[in-house]
Amino acid sequence: MKKTIPAASPDAYVAALDGWRRAVVESLRKAVLAAGAKDERIKWGHLVYFSNGPMLLIRAEEQRVLFGFWRGQRLREVEPRLKPGGKYEMATLDLSEGDTIPAARAKRLAQAAIALNRELGDPTD
Repeated sequence: MKKTIPAASPDAYVAALDGWRRAVVESLRKAVLAAGAKDERIKWGHLVYFSNGPMLLIRAEEQRVLFGFWRGQRLREVEPRLKPGGKYEMATLDLSEGDTIPAARAKRLAQAAIALNRELGDPTD
């Protein structure tokens, strides 16, 4: 895995992307922000959204865009393609070129992630 300097801001992160990855990240980001996410940061080299702790991430890689949720295992009713794995209750959706997720579903996932952190607290505690 090649080392890169993290983007200075979420806008810079998106601006550094091109092609299908940029389109997917822009769409996901718009849905997440429309869901009410207020705290958007660059952490671990990608977009991470916080609401009473980390709730979701958007990470563009060479061959995929990862849409991940700290409590994603609880969100599989909303999006059955979420794959469990990692610490906490993490689950992720891998989007490759040509894959889509409707904006309304991405927004519902983000709203549910916000609600879970409001109800249950920081998933990393």
